[in-house]
Amino acid sequence: MEQEKVNGNKEPSAEASSYRCSACHGDEDWGPGHPLRGRAKSRSLSAAPVLASAREFRRTRSLHGPCPVTTFGPKACVLQNPQTIMHIQDPASQRLTWNKSPKSVLVIKKIRDASLLQPFKELCAYLMEENNMVVYVEKKVLEDPALLSDDHFGPVKRKFCTFREDYDDISNQIDLIICLGGDGTLLYASSLFQGSVPPVMAFHLGSLGFLTPFNFENFQSQVTQVIQGNAAVVLRSRLKVRVVKEPRGKKVAVPNGISENGLLAAGLDVEVGKQAVQYQVLNEVVIDRGPSSYLSNVDVYLDGHLITTVQGDGVIVSTPTGSTAYAAAAGASMIHPNVPAIMVTPICPHSLSFRPIVVPAGVELKIMLSPEARNTAWVSFDGRKRQEIRHGDSISITTSCYPLPSICVRDPVSDWFESLAQCLHWNVRKKQAHFPEDEEDAEDADEEGGEEQAGS
Repeated sequence: MEQEKVNGNKEPSAEASSYRCSACHGDEDWGPGHPLRGRAKSRSLSAAPVLASAREFRRTRSLHGPCPVTTFGPKACVLQNPQTIMHIQDPASQRLTWNKSPKSVLVIKKIRDASLLQPFKELCAYLMEENNMVVYVEKKVLEDPALLSDDHFGPVKRKFCTFREDYDDISNQIDLIICLGGDGTLLYASSLFQGSVPPVMAFHLGSLGFLTPFNFENFQSQVTQVIQGNAAVVLRSRLKVRVVKEPRGKKVAVPNGISENGLLAAGLDVEVGKQAVQYQVLNEVVIDRGPSSYLSNVDVYLDGHLITTVQGDGVIVSTPTGSTAYAAAAGASMIHPNVPAIMVTPICPHSLSFRPIVVPAGVELKIMLSPEARNTAWVSFDGRKRQEIRHGDSISITTSCYPLPSICVRDPVSDWFESLAQCLHWNVRKKQAHFPEDEEDAEDADEEGGEEQAGS
């Protein structure tokens, strides 16, 4: 089965499934010069053999079950779809390798945090002097007065390549991303790349650190190991969001062809006269009632069919990565990033029977204001770029074919459960005290005495 190669910002045809996991990216570039290759062949759901022997049912080292048989009884089978390219792969086989040695690295540092200045200096000096790498940083990072006044850091600072968010496109110049801070730095890194994302190595130097598994104490050995290509990777699926708005007489400033970390999906659509902007979202899309005191009233369509109307404070559409963020606070389940899914979670719904749901990755959700809505709605993307949605506007959401490859400390499964335990204190409680041994013996004796009396 042929796979479509994704180059630059060119996306696969609309007929193909919009979700690919690591098996589909065996020949794909994650930024210039470094593909992510699965070292074990995955099995396609659409390419299962007509007849299956018993050995094909062996359980794999995967979160998922074995590849299902597509024949049922002597005469029934599933209609084969040659354009289905969704795969399920063993997370243990997701390993990072490089076609060529990485030469350029983007260092993202949390702004206005004095505690990160020393780690930032040490990391940048190590990358430049020990590994001879080109280091990119955002221009406003170097405008910190503490860095400007540091004469010892001057020789290193002069070697930086700088960029400005929303103006400079660096998506084809970065081989590796290193984040210093909390989970917000990883979300910010995702927003900078609207197409293929380079591998991301995130150090925990913030408040939560659910998405940042690395500790900075021994960063030299960890960075060296990643540069050498010996690391596990978890593919965090993203959402491709297309916002279509009715023109209302206001022109949108588009610096350098990019609008607010989004791509102009089709510019001005001549047929319908609407402006369309596209975003890549790592955590969630949140539609809420904004400052209005009225309930939010939006219609949710799935693949063109109206499935429900959300009445309440709003609705969250999230990835599995985002399931441990706002969605978890709103009552949703937590889903491992390897599960191909999209979550729909209501925020304080008016109907108490409106529970969170999980739909397959690749379906298209469309959200619009209901005709009877008394007020407008507001939408934000990973907590950024908040904007108003009015009657006639629409938000289309599906799984992006450009996931974010996040480098693991150990492996995708161990890292995730470690984060649940350490960051969210999942299932942490005071343990029940055991009975003393003498009390247990006394209870056993009482039970035996009772049985003898019953027997007599």
